[in-house]
Amino acid sequence: MWNNKLNLFSFYTSLVAVGIMIIEAGFFKEFLYRSQVIYFYDFSFILTLINIVYYNFYKKTSALKKIWPLEIIVTALVIIYYLARFEFNFFETRTFQFFNVRLLYVLIILCFIRDFSSLRINFKRTFMNPAQLFILSFLSIILLGAAFLMMPNATVNGIKPLDALFTATSAVCVTGLIVLDTAKDFTLFGKIIIITLIQIGGLGIMTFASYFSYFFRGGASYENQLSLGEMTSSDKLGEVFNTLKRIIIITVTIEALGAVFIYSTLDLSLLDGSINKGIFFSIFHSVSAFCNAGFSTLSGNLYEPGYQFNYGLHFTVASLFIFGGLGFPIVYNVYKYIKHLIRIFFFSFFTKEKTHYTPWVINLNSRIILVTTFSLLLFGTFSIYYFEHDGALKNHSTLGAWVEAFFISANNRTAGFNTVDIAAISAPTIMICMFLMWIGASPASTGGGIKTSTFAIAVLNIISLTKGKKRTEIFRREIGEHSIRRAFAIIALSLIIVGFGIFLLVIVEPGKDLMSLAFEAFSAYSTVGLSLNITPTLSPEGKSIIIAIMFIGRVSMFSLLIAVMKREKYYNYRYPKEEILIN
Repeated sequence: MWNNKLNLFSFYTSLVAVGIMIIEAGFFKEFLYRSQVIYFYDFSFILTLINIVYYNFYKKTSALKKIWPLEIIVTALVIIYYLARFEFNFFETRTFQFFNVRLLYVLIILCFIRDFSSLRINFKRTFMNPAQLFILSFLSIILLGAAFLMMPNATVNGIKPLDALFTATSAVCVTGLIVLDTAKDFTLFGKIIIITLIQIGGLGIMTFASYFSYFFRGGASYENQLSLGEMTSSDKLGEVFNTLKRIIIITVTIEALGAVFIYSTLDLSLLDGSINKGIFFSIFHSVSAFCNAGFSTLSGNLYEPGYQFNYGLHFTVASLFIFGGLGFPIVYNVYKYIKHLIRIFFFSFFTKEKTHYTPWVINLNSRIILVTTFSLLLFGTFSIYYFEHDGALKNHSTLGAWVEAFFISANNRTAGFNTVDIAAISAPTIMICMFLMWIGASPASTGGGIKTSTFAIAVLNIISLTKGKKRTEIFRREIGEHSIRRAFAIIALSLIIVGFGIFLLVIVEPGKDLMSLAFEAFSAYSTVGLSLNITPTLSPEGKSIIIAIMFIGRVSMFSLLIAVMKREKYYNYRYPKEEILIN
């Protein structure tokens, strides 16, 4: 009882500290550390440390090994912070502004995460189902993000509420459509808000809340695990939280490696020779690429002079959004397969015994998605090169044109970065781009669209029907009827939403080209972020329509219908079955 009260009090104190930090960074030009604010931060840190000591050494729970990593980091950073603050008297030096302020902000956030994670969070399905929770989570973070972007210190010249909502929706839905210049209209603080929204949107707010609340408490309710199982597509109930843990680890690892590779391709002279700017550029673009967001700190995106022929940068960014678009289950399954092959190689190399055969290390889901992704990349690369090698790609060398064709092919399936002038590409290429955008990335990924598996299942079903087969089969496996029905429902709903969105845009934007509006609608629904340069010129009504399409595309119309529809219960009867005339 005492422990629960201590956790709750510490959490609310940390929450207030985070609120003060945000207000301080967003509204005040000068730091307020000499005022009483600093003493409230001190109180919050001390309370968190008391909670850590009580939880680890007095209560001695079985979850001790699980809670150590973050709490050790928090304790160490608190010690370093106070040493820097008092022992070296950093208050009186300019070094404090560079080092201690940043350390203070990091500490406030880490203490909040630790205190938040110590709470027991139970998602009651009687109150709301997983689809409703998922949608509400995204809607809440969008509104919160819009409020943050409206703070004075987030922008250079201020921002309208509708533009703030548009930017926040585009960031959380990892779309990349912009109505303001990210490079010029947002301050460093504003860019940090945007990249934070992108990261939260890419992983999903549910992943953060669910994983951290479990990891530091050492358990969760059966009902909670059922809900999370539906959200993370885990096959086994016991693997739900292991899956969430892998999502975090894989994301952080790939983004860190991506940032290192991006930094290695940069010409720092383009960033005023600043190492700090180079590091921020690398981290921002690595997170934006892996989350398939398409946001850039460059006014011209990657088409900016000095970057448009940097093929190493383009290839690195393309690799990141391909990984992000594959989906976490696929990436982990491929990782298990590679580990399996390495183990077999070393086992057969050092011993003469035969290795134990393990069937289906690469599961059916991974096989379908990998084959579909590879096929779409090939189709897009060759077709775009064919139509554009004398057009939009004519300024590139032969090798460069192939790299850019590959980049555009992968990019159109939800990434949204620009390496060429999209408005200069030909009509056939625009049609190919819209087709690739509509398909999008893979399930359980940071990308949008109807998903590669949905498209693959639909094609396989059509082939089965034309051959007169009653079953849809691939790789010696039969695809379940529920998956087929779900795939065609998603396809139909996507075409309805995009078609209705185009219809509304034509009404509210009478002076704009139909092809440009259709491209914008497909881009918004599939959370791609590419545009034929019409996004900033949209009317308030047009922006509102695009916001709605982006949100629906991110959470999916199917999830929205599940959220509002009442679940039907099956009873012990079946009606007589009849076939309906079609064609």
